[in-house]
Amino acid sequence: MENVRPAPATLARRFGALLIDWISCLLIAGAFAKPVDEPWLAPGVFVVVYALFLGFFGQTLGMRLFRIRCVSMNTGGPLGVPRALLRAIVMLPLVTALIMDQNQRGLHDRAAGSVVQAV
Repeated sequence: MENVRPAPATLARRFGALLIDWISCLLIAGAFAKPVDEPWLAPGVFVVVYALFLGFFGQTLGMRLFRIRCVSMNTGGPLGVPRALLRAIVMLPLVTALIMDQNQRGLHDRAAGSVVQAV
């Protein structure tokens, strides 16, 4: 039997999941402070959410809704918190997510050794 890898997630699904995740982080941060007063609170929440959820489960809320997951290229399992944290920090400028290779992996995916797959 041949080892079949799941297809990479489309850019539309990835963007939709990111939008849901970003809005949820804005809502969480907004519950504690005004974004104008604490502009780094929402990105901080984003980094923590991504590090924990991708590190342990391979999916965030947005990814679950859009039926995609982020896994290790080597094992196919969750990244672990350190690699997920690296991925989240590199992804913050967003331009890194737009620079993709032929396998639809952004700079943040290559830095963390991850791939986003359709579920």
